[in-house]
Amino acid sequence: MSAPPIAVFDLDGTLVDTLPDLIDVLADTLAGLGLPPLTVAEGRRLVGAGIKPLIARALAELGRDTDPAELERIYDDYVEAYAARISRLSRPFPGVIAALDRLEAEGFRFAVCTNKVTALSVKLLTELELIDRFAMVAGYDTFPVRKPDPGHLLGAIAGAGGDPRRAVMVGDSKTDVATARNAALPVVAVSFGYTDVPPQALGADRLIDHYDALPQAIAELLSKA
Repeated sequence: MSAPPIAVFDLDGTLVDTLPDLIDVLADTLAGLGLPPLTVAEGRRLVGAGIKPLIARALAELGRDTDPAELERIYDDYVEAYAARISRLSRPFPGVIAALDRLEAEGFRFAVCTNKVTALSVKLLTELELIDRFAMVAGYDTFPVRKPDPGHLLGAIAGAGGDPRRAVMVGDSKTDVATARNAALPVVAVSFGYTDVPPQALGADRLIDHYDALPQAIAELLSKA
């Protein structure tokens, strides 16, 4: 019996609009350091690589020097605060549920491949009642490697019981596109996510503006595989 087709999703900025909670906690973290908050627009450019890089980028943006030990302490405080309110403002992007329903009816299985810490990823998906949709959640610390290393994506596919020859990546950033390219997989980018370059410049095989367009985009890409 052949493996089911797999759609692998990035989490922040792709499946779920997590920016409001991430920036809300970041504002409190910066205030505790005597620093001003970043705007949502400024924060949007800084997310996507995980929480620790988000903090480091924010501090650099504000001209605040920090050493590794201090960054680790700030990170620990941030994670504790974020975990307590991880789904207060975060919501799936419009059309996500309907797209998953349609793809599931077509025999697809789903996985998450994210640079968010695994425990936080599972907690978020659980609180949003999405966790049962995914056969595998591969987070920042699931494997020894992480995006853009192809091992992260290929490990997510294997963990979901899939075959890379029948898989597609869905993401919102340069990292997601690079990961798919490194794994020799087709990739769909969403135009509404978190990226520091225009979505049209990401180089994805397909760019969608709404999840309504995802099933058709995936069907076209896998028909060429």
